[in-house]
Amino acid sequence: MHFVINRDYFVHSVQHVSKAISSRTTIPILTGIKIVADHEGVTLTGSDSDISIECFIPIEEEEKQLVEIIQEGSIVLQAKVFTEIVKKLPNDKIELVVQDQFSTTLRSGSSVFNLNGLDPEEYPRLPQIEEENTFQIQNDLLKNLIRQTVFAVSTAETRPILTGVNWQVEDDQLICTATDSHRLAMRKTIIEPASNELNFQNVVIPGKSLNELSKIIEDNNDLLTIIVTENQILFKFKNLLFFSRLLDGNYPATKNMIPQQSKTEIILETKGFQQAIERALLLSRDGKNNVVNFKTLEDEQIEITSVTPEIGRVTEKVNTKQLSGEELRISFNGKNIIDALKIVDSSEIKISFTGAMSPFLVKPVDNENSLHLFSPVRTY
Repeated sequence: MHFVINRDYFVHSVQHVSKAISSRTTIPILTGIKIVADHEGVTLTGSDSDISIECFIPIEEEEKQLVEIIQEGSIVLQAKVFTEIVKKLPNDKIELVVQDQFSTTLRSGSSVFNLNGLDPEEYPRLPQIEEENTFQIQNDLLKNLIRQTVFAVSTAETRPILTGVNWQVEDDQLICTATDSHRLAMRKTIIEPASNELNFQNVVIPGKSLNELSKIIEDNNDLLTIIVTENQILFKFKNLLFFSRLLDGNYPATKNMIPQQSKTEIILETKGFQQAIERALLLSRDGKNNVVNFKTLEDEQIEITSVTPEIGRVTEKVNTKQLSGEELRISFNGKNIIDALKIVDSSEIKISFTGAMSPFLVKPVDNENSLHLFSPVRTY
């Protein structure tokens, strides 16, 4: 194999595929990046068997030559070293030559690196996916869907299904839900099915996969294609494929958890409420559960307090925009609330309580498409 390639495009693609590579893999060949050169261009692949990323660099794009293929072929190179080398090469072109015994030479400017490659035939084949359950979505919308749900997945492996985000399709609406059993984040959006009918009810995508995918998605409104199969999901961008395995098991029926009525409703300024809880957590962070106490006062005010006996106590009154319903005292995990408030794209939130020991809802005032549900904390 022998080709000369544009350095910037090559570095960009190498960094993308290396996101799928884990140093903890038990399959030695998967610590490498597979590079294939053919008459169409250069394809790079990285995988840890849960996530696989394939990047394609065409011979030319927009009348600019990116690759010159001198001899077709393939090689697998150790990802960790190769990624660092490519980033630091001096010239705007990189030459890669593979000789006998997978011995590989990288040249750029006056720099020459000789690397030991691995047999590309040993590299696992990427899943073959039938394009039946297909829909399209804009890049920036997908990035938002991930940002507004993935933070709420569980990090505990005791219930593996909760380490993923549940995607459910109902009447051309995609409903994304994440919960760790103490909090829940939900975001809805309308989608465009590319096939006549979507045949999947719901799938659970690992939170880790979505976090890595989010780093790759560009901030634009280009459409990408999503293909769902029984145990894989494929995100198809212009020159990039992102495969992820799906989690096995039944996701809990979260719809029944969301209260339909409320006894107390409060509208608050998002930023001011977030900052008040952050100040309360300064004293409770080392205590149990990041507990913040919350109670309604007269004159449409609320009081936030936090007590750590060995450190001290903080009390703060916060003005609300609107307060209606019964008086209320409740305690909650302040960190969980802050995580949600950070990703609420609204200057005001509405909090709906059904009682001191029942889960409560937080919603953006100007958006019906997302909500957050929290369990209270018992303080006695």
